[in-house]
Amino acid sequence: MEKTVTEAINYRRSVRVYKDEAIDSEKVKQCLENAALAPTSSNLQLWEFYHLTDKSILKDIAAACFNQPAAKTAQELVVVVARKDLWKKRAKANINFLNESFNKPNLEDHLVERKKMAIDYYKKLIPTIYFDFLGILGCIKYIAFQVIGLFKPVYRQTRLSDMRIVAHKSAGLAAQNFMISMAAIGYDTCPMEGSDTLRVKRILKLPRGSEINMIIACGIREKNGVYGPRFRVPFKDVYNKI
Repeated sequence: MEKTVTEAINYRRSVRVYKDEAIDSEKVKQCLENAALAPTSSNLQLWEFYHLTDKSILKDIAAACFNQPAAKTAQELVVVVARKDLWKKRAKANINFLNESFNKPNLEDHLVERKKMAIDYYKKLIPTIYFDFLGILGCIKYIAFQVIGLFKPVYRQTRLSDMRIVAHKSAGLAAQNFMISMAAIGYDTCPMEGSDTLRVKRILKLPRGSEINMIIACGIREKNGVYGPRFRVPFKDVYNKI
């Protein structure tokens, strides 16, 4: 029986050692479909998921992850990739969706206005924020918005580094969707930071503008797969009610 959300969250641990037991790749794919439903900044969905099942590729990626046990014993791997460089393509996809969704005769005035606002958002605001040249325009926009911010609330994250963070935050939300979905069906995962990301990109033949967000080991936990009891700092130390 599939776990509830709370049960899945409590079940999920970073599993470092997996059984030599195959998992259902189709179920993993379904969990990745759940990942693609994660919230994402401006609905740009600046992510890609690489579901690795080929044994030779798994071996190469494990080596790029320093042969840590989670990577070496994983039955499958998922590489979550941030694609900030696809912002134009994804903005265009949103515009096409809006045009199709609102392509109705005698559209009500408030829907006509909503369509115009949304399309202007993707045609004008998104390029203003995302377009850059060698980081120079981003710095100029950053300074300009800081000045505007002296007089009214303004969006301040306009530098190249800021937009990279935005893309990685969205990719991280998708990764969490995936891991909770895996836990819900009794599969285990481990998100790994430790890897030679350049080697990973070369192995997967990823384009230059892509960035590895995380690599997730997948499988079924061995008894010694979880290294210890769960530790969290006291909730009162992180919870602030205002």
